[in-house]
Amino acid sequence: MLVVFTLALFLSGISAESDAVISLKDSTFDEFIAENDFVLVEFFAPWCGHCKQLAPEYEKAASSLLSKDPVVRLASVDATEEKDLSQRFEVSGYPTLKFFHNGEPEDYDGPRNADGIVEYCVKRSDPNYKPPPEAVVALNSLDELEAFTESAPLTLVEFYAPWCGHCKKLAPEYEKAAKDLLSQTPPIKLAKVDATANSELAKKYDVTGYPTLFMFRAKTSENGEVKVKSYPYDGPRQHGGIVEYLVKQSGDAARAVNSLKELKANMLVDDVIVVGMFSSSETAAYDLYQDSISIVRDKYAFLYTTSGEIRQKYGVANKEAVVVILPELLVTQHDKPFHVLTVEDDTENTAVLGFIDAHETPLIGTKSSSTKERFTKRPLCVLFVPVDWSHEYRQMTASWRDKLLPIANKYRKDFHFAMSDDEQNNQDVKSFGLDDSGSDFSFGCYGINGDKYPMEELDEWEEEEVEEFLDKVKAGAAKSFLRSQIAPKKQTKPVLTVTGSTFKDIVFDESKDVLIELYAPWCGHCKKFEPEYKKFAKKLANEKNLVIAKMNADANDGADGYGVMGYPTIYMAPAGKKDKPVKYEGNRDPEDLEKFVREHAEVSFRDVKDEL
Repeated sequence: MLVVFTLALFLSGISAESDAVISLKDSTFDEFIAENDFVLVEFFAPWCGHCKQLAPEYEKAASSLLSKDPVVRLASVDATEEKDLSQRFEVSGYPTLKFFHNGEPEDYDGPRNADGIVEYCVKRSDPNYKPPPEAVVALNSLDELEAFTESAPLTLVEFYAPWCGHCKKLAPEYEKAAKDLLSQTPPIKLAKVDATANSELAKKYDVTGYPTLFMFRAKTSENGEVKVKSYPYDGPRQHGGIVEYLVKQSGDAARAVNSLKELKANMLVDDVIVVGMFSSSETAAYDLYQDSISIVRDKYAFLYTTSGEIRQKYGVANKEAVVVILPELLVTQHDKPFHVLTVEDDTENTAVLGFIDAHETPLIGTKSSSTKERFTKRPLCVLFVPVDWSHEYRQMTASWRDKLLPIANKYRKDFHFAMSDDEQNNQDVKSFGLDDSGSDFSFGCYGINGDKYPMEELDEWEEEEVEEFLDKVKAGAAKSFLRSQIAPKKQTKPVLTVTGSTFKDIVFDESKDVLIELYAPWCGHCKKFEPEYKKFAKKLANEKNLVIAKMNADANDGADGYGVMGYPTIYMAPAGKKDKPVKYEGNRDPEDLEKFVREHAEVSFRDVKDEL
């Protein structure tokens, strides 16, 4: 019987990859799907490691399913050859599996082993099978939306359009995330609104493009009143990222401390902490504080207290206040050890956030990997010396800080100041061209436009020389430093070479989405990745609004926000968001890279409709 079936396949132009897995082409696909009630199709790439790993399990499952009733056929499509077919089913990574029932496809989200595949297919081919209800709740009115957002402390709502390509791409990821998040305590609920069918609801939330997502936070008072506030969602748009982001966003942004001893235990050596101090956690000031800091909860260490002894120590016993407390070791005679914002009835969120931002560093802060977000204000001048605030080296570190202190105080209206360890932050030192310095210290300033101004090497610290340098920077007379190799005179896709002198021209081109790999020529991981990166870039070379690039970051300067975290480091610089690049955190498989690029692209891979 199998011989007759294989002969029939041969005569019809369908080839058998094995005795059980059928290899389909664009010309045979629709006919095969129509002739079989249940089909599982794998879209693969011959070079894909995950596909190779799946192959023997897929074949075992296919053989087993031939004996089931009803029969479920397993097929495969070489997506690198059948590009039109892959595009039709929006295949963007490998392997992608689709389960077809009477010709209707759904994303396969089951196991990737033989037994799991068989169990999945048998379950879905059972005549009595009923798909589970969607975890994502469909909302169709303002009343429904309000009831939904009041039903849980944290909810997420997507406004979509049925024709939107990005919405279709998000849908399966969103549903998977919704299922996972329902298991949280308390559950985090996800919903969707068809903005084309509910135009007034979309208008209420100023929805102008698709998909647009909002987080809603609900808080219930002692008298049972529920207050809900919405926030734009700018997190990831894939299953795992959505789950991780929302879990971090759940609960209050600040946690309680109840004594001075507990507060002291939470003090940081080189960074500020922010403490809301209230008469009760039921006050409007407390609600304002938690609401204000919720969108920056990852940026600072946030606490709150209703302790009388803490409030007394900070002089707010009779006030509702937000207090920024500076790290004790970094406070000098020119700093206040803490700053107080009294929260009044008319205080707004922006005032709270602006207050924290204004006092997030002392006069001379310590710029390290954990505190670098504090030092984005420009111009910023940095003293590169050994920095170690542990007891053994504290005096040496403080002596360097004290040399800079009178200068920093004199120029505090013109510059921000920091110290940075010259060994741990050697990349910063190199970016100023100061890595070959024979001096005990190096000093340089970041300009407003991202330029870097190194001070000439001094044999020893001379206050007058440092002030003269600062005067030049202030007057625009200092010479900036840019590490750059010679830019290629002519180059074409698939991978453009970027240098320090061409970084802004290429990466900051607002008409293009740009993916850039920052590598080092000596890096073994980079060498191994190079052929895969070229292959990936070649596949997308026809996407006119997308640029795939690379830069030797060991010899060229990039820009603020494009720091190297290890080689290779990859960033996506979407059109219109060049100052907010997205760091790639996935593995180095071309299919995963492509999925990442498609997810974050702003002007590539989209129809005109999607740009509404």
